[in-house]
Amino acid sequence: MNEAFIGLGSNLNTPMEQLQQAITQLEQHAEITKVTLSEFYSSKPVGPQDQPDYVNAVAIITTSLAPIPLLDALQAIENSQHRVRERHWGPRTLDLDLLKYNNDKIDMDRLTVPHPFMLERGFVIKPMADLVPEMLLHNGCTVTEQLSSLDTSDLISL
Repeated sequence: MNEAFIGLGSNLNTPMEQLQQAITQLEQHAEITKVTLSEFYSSKPVGPQDQPDYVNAVAIITTSLAPIPLLDALQAIENSQHRVRERHWGPRTLDLDLLKYNNDKIDMDRLTVPHPFMLERGFVIKPMADLVPEMLLHNGCTVTEQLSSLDTSDLISL
């Protein structure tokens, strides 16, 4: 079995409901046996600021899926919730990012793991700290140490 960290985000069409639906789909997936969820946080958008705030969380899943089939499953969930990719870092009904897969390093056209921006995003590291504060990240810092280096003043626990 594999352990994967999934970043969840939404800022359209009742974001909290979007995330709850995604979590339900993860829990019901035949090849995902466990889902552990962080708290939910409101955060300012990355990129264009002419969009609503996001609701974010992180889930740790246990899965028999290999990385690309897991990515396919995540994108299928996004598509089932009418994810539209109109502009880079634009608003979305649902965003599911594969942040970490075991301790693997993956560099493919479709997938880079660990996620290339996760260390600089408070809305990823803060929820991870809820779950695994002492886990060592790929930069050699614990999640708590990484969190202390980030500005998370825009995060509001929901």
